[in-house]
Amino acid sequence: MKMLPFFSVLLCLSLFMPITRADGVRLENFDYPFEAKVFSFESQQQPLEMIYMDVPAAGGTKGTIVLLHGKNFSGAYWESTANALSKEGFRVIMPDQIGFGKSSKPEHYQFSFHQLATNTRALLAELGIENSFILGHSMGGMLATRYALMFPENTSGLILENPIGLEDWLQKGVPYTPLDTAYQSELKKTIQGIRAYQLKFYYDNQWKEAYDPWVELLGQFIASDEYPRMAWNQALTFDMIITQPVVHQFKDLKVPTLLIIGQRDRTAIGRAAASPELAARLGDYPKLGRATQAAIPDAELVEIEGIGHLPHIEDFPRFITPLQKFLSARTSPQE
Repeated sequence: MKMLPFFSVLLCLSLFMPITRADGVRLENFDYPFEAKVFSFESQQQPLEMIYMDVPAAGGTKGTIVLLHGKNFSGAYWESTANALSKEGFRVIMPDQIGFGKSSKPEHYQFSFHQLATNTRALLAELGIENSFILGHSMGGMLATRYALMFPENTSGLILENPIGLEDWLQKGVPYTPLDTAYQSELKKTIQGIRAYQLKFYYDNQWKEAYDPWVELLGQFIASDEYPRMAWNQALTFDMIITQPVVHQFKDLKVPTLLIIGQRDRTAIGRAAASPELAARLGDYPKLGRATQAAIPDAELVEIEGIGHLPHIEDFPRFITPLQKFLSARTSPQE
């Protein structure tokens, strides 16, 4: 009889047993792959902390790249990417946005991509970073796009890995979900439901041990006594995603852009609220990726067959190779 790895056994048990450890919603007991540093600042009349990781370049530096996480993740899932880019000569910055990961979860905050981009720019300015490449995955792709639109003079290049926001869901007819409804939905989340969602929509019903930590991470939030506050943050960011499309401004981007699109992806925020006919048409990433390439001036498109929403987790070699090629073509080692 084949034995499961110890970590997988623990995860399987957690799917059927409640998590009793009641940590806070800042992942106090979840270790990050690199030192978690603190950027303290004031925003919207309150003190906040943005947690970030800062991995130095190995050897001569080619510049800086900022990695922006998706809604269901934090900076921690960039470990392999950061290690590879550091070896290539890049300084790598991985922030947790406000409301996510180890960063502050405010009781009240007007979430917008403009605000999060402003926070990110403030962090980089504090670190003395004038110019950087910006890579965004999923929701991070919408944020990266907004950052490049707001700060083109500070953006060396833009990389979008299976970004959401390649279509305007409300414009296409997806009914608006009121905030109170979104909040109740967040409160009802379970670790079993999270795993089932990721299994179906991220990994094509093919689970690997490497995917386990991202279920455990979200499970820790849910188990916290403070989760209702984070659930409200999550509802606000869901509303931000739905109501603040970036697709209509792709034509205005003025920086070199690379699209890396897993072709199996069918992610569509708000699909559950749409009619079956509309839901079936949403999230067509092969079609959306090509339309986005056509909309962004001089954009490059890399299509990865057989891969879903997380190329850098599901098939790292096929993700990192085109990324390294794009970066190398636009950088040279500096003393």
